[in-house]
Amino acid sequence: MRSAIVIGGGISGLAAAWELRKHADVTVLESAPRVGGQLRSVYVAGVPVDVGAEVLTAEQPEALALARDVGLADALREPADAALCIWSDGALRPLPARQVRGIPAEPAALTGTGLLSDDGINRLSQEEALPAHGLEGDVPVAEYLAGRIGREAVDRLVDPLLGARGGGLADRLSLRAALPRLAAVARRGGSVVREVRATLSTAPSPATAAYGVDGGLGRLPQAVATASGARVLTETRAHEVRRTPAGRWRVLATTGDGPLVMETDAVICALPAGPAAALLRPHAPVAEAGLAGVRHAGTAVVTLAFARATMPRRPPEGNGYVVPPIERRATREVTFLSNKWRHVDDAEPGLFLLRASLGHIGEEHRLAVPDRHLIRSAVVELRLAVGALGEPVAARVTRWENALPQFDVGHGERIDTIRAALKALPGLDVCGAAYAGMDVASCVASGRAAALRVVAGAAY
Repeated sequence: MRSAIVIGGGISGLAAAWELRKHADVTVLESAPRVGGQLRSVYVAGVPVDVGAEVLTAEQPEALALARDVGLADALREPADAALCIWSDGALRPLPARQVRGIPAEPAALTGTGLLSDDGINRLSQEEALPAHGLEGDVPVAEYLAGRIGREAVDRLVDPLLGARGGGLADRLSLRAALPRLAAVARRGGSVVREVRATLSTAPSPATAAYGVDGGLGRLPQAVATASGARVLTETRAHEVRRTPAGRWRVLATTGDGPLVMETDAVICALPAGPAAALLRPHAPVAEAGLAGVRHAGTAVVTLAFARATMPRRPPEGNGYVVPPIERRATREVTFLSNKWRHVDDAEPGLFLLRASLGHIGEEHRLAVPDRHLIRSAVVELRLAVGALGEPVAARVTRWENALPQFDVGHGERIDTIRAALKALPGLDVCGAAYAGMDVASCVASGRAAALRVVAGAAY
């Protein structure tokens, strides 16, 4: 293989370009004016902040390793060590420190927190004694966990953490795709609480479980693009991929200067599911149908800056909070940036910065309003959760439309079908959040795996 084209300059596509750097001449086509996709940093009141993903986790080290490889090792920063809070029943309530996806290792630790009723805690405490029958097939997260830990625990503990990450709901999300470790427990039959304890026994220490980047995680895409040595063409939209008689690939694209036609040995499609489906339709209609069936949620990130000198009360403590969907709020997650990241606070000590993420799947109507209404919704709900902070001195709304793929029940089988359909198309591969997960590490791993497959010329 002498050449490769990566269609899509998000972190998945850039990771693929990085992996290909020693094997081929690589060109990355990106329709936007910049690379990075949902990894983006902007300035709010003169402070660089992330308006997309903000964390690289140590639990899945692929993204951390890539950040170090491309020269950002000295910019990695640890967040403040603080309890995760849930805005539930009118108050911010900290989760016990020993928990995974909201499920505590010791249910008794919930006593007195107000997170669950006494009946809910008792139900959760009985989980280890429940019969353990192996589960066949895939089911919604809520269906399985409600039978193990109780519906109240699902609604008040698990659902807000799942929703914070991807805007989804436990009633529809696939157990196999959204919580693979618990899906393995379900298949063999076992205790969820015991699995949480086992996970915590091997997890990184809280001080090294996650990292941000000084100046914003939005620095990572450009660093990867530069280090990959790839030719990066922004504002270039690929609209067709053709197979040549010689078995190569021809990519037809449009630029600001007119049409562009390129031939290459391999193509990696690192686009969201919908655009990827359109490119695959002539070659793999089964894969196209699978991708077209992936639902997506939209979200809006409202970043606010408050002047500490005029705040009517002390800033809230902790790193932020998540909101259970059952509370019927517009906000699903709030991050106190100035508390969580010292580099944000150091950049402007006189300000208190935070960001609120709004919108779950099926709540598009909440986002279909002008920016000023989203800002007001965020401020009003923030006041209800933590008290009045005054009026923001700066605010910015970032909209991500159809940005969060939903891993509904059967998603794993859907992806298996897509990959099987691509077996007949050597030199054509796919990667991205729709296949492996929305976190940065999963996207990086997806891109690098696709690159290795086309290098090997092997099927899945």
